[in-house]
Amino acid sequence: MGTMKFLQGKIAFVQGGSRGIGAAIVRRLADEGAVVSFSYASAAAKAEALVDGIAAAGGMAYATRADSADAEALRQALRHAAGRFGALDILVNNAGILPWGFIEELSLETFDRAMAVNVRSAFIASQEAARHMGDGGRIINIGSVNADRMPVAGGSVYAMSKAALVGLTKGMARDLGPRGITVNNVQPGPVDTDMNPADGESAEQLTALMALDRYGRADEIAGLVAYLAGPEAGYITGASLSIDGGFSA
Repeated sequence: MGTMKFLQGKIAFVQGGSRGIGAAIVRRLADEGAVVSFSYASAAAKAEALVDGIAAAGGMAYATRADSADAEALRQALRHAAGRFGALDILVNNAGILPWGFIEELSLETFDRAMAVNVRSAFIASQEAARHMGDGGRIINIGSVNADRMPVAGGSVYAMSKAALVGLTKGMARDLGPRGITVNNVQPGPVDTDMNPADGESAEQLTALMALDRYGRADEIAGLVAYLAGPEAGYITGASLSIDGGFSA
């Protein structure tokens, strides 16, 4: 008789789950027994492949196309997931983009898009999810160590958007604490994804800033998220937890 998986029977929604860190989170939550719905903006083929792979491994996952900058589409995706399964236990806000450029060169459109995807979508998704969560739910934001440290030029708007998640996390933890819902913020350092590959042009410079001489892996981030989603993390809330190979040390 197999060991009970610690997220068995839980319903999860991952915002931005078709690739990179998001896909690793979807897989890990499903591996731990959760039924996982996730949104994606454009990578339909990757989303379908992820769903098929999880099904082949004995898990359950469902993909919904919803641009995180589209408030109503995001709300509808969460309502659909909650309605389909009758509840929502876990929300992971992973959607994010990487605006880059010197402050005097960045357009207002770039700024607005970054805030819409990196910050506003976390607020919208959390607001909607909280309406469907029972006591003891979990909300986990995926921020960045750049909220605390931006060691190179060009990342002002990105750093600001991730710093905003720190404040949002703390405030929501207070709002939802009476219901036993925890809210936490995971802050990865450089992780090997298509957004910031370990063999990219900035890799050598970034690796030199870390205590560990390597990029992180998406599955390492997913492991921390799964822990925060589980029963042993019930006394952690309002926290920003760095997982960065010593980038901020």
